[in-house]
Amino acid sequence: MFRNKLLNIMIIILLGISLIGVIALVTVDKFYADESTEEPTIDEIIKYSIDFDEMTTNLQSGGYVRLKMKVQTDSKKATEELLKRDFQVQNIVIHQIASKTASDFEGGKGLTQLEEEIQQKINEVMQDGEIVKVYTTSFLLQN
Repeated sequence: MFRNKLLNIMIIILLGISLIGVIALVTVDKFYADESTEEPTIDEIIKYSIDFDEMTTNLQSGGYVRLKMKVQTDSKKATEELLKRDFQVQNIVIHQIASKTASDFEGGKGLTQLEEEIQQKINEVMQDGEIVKVYTTSFLLQN
């Protein structure tokens, strides 16, 4: 190719370094790109959400709470799993509410905190996917 061996070696080294750089760029772009930058559409939220029947349970302070929830998952597999875990979700909700008092629900923070606690507890038992959000669709507190 070239008469100078040093020039041949330099060209081969430069081509090798360039090839490694291209491979590194493709790998980083493919595996570390943020895929979930978009907010889901309302159709996707509905597709991956489950409505739970109305539940009534006692409060620690003596009153009771009646509520309905919609739980949003991140995939079809997670939705199917959540349907199978219906009894576990109801158990989690009952335990979370039974540990509260009526004063825990004063203001908007109490209900938001309950939703976050329920989400965390359900995610602990989920194996395929996770819970994105828990929505309270009906809430009645009787003291």
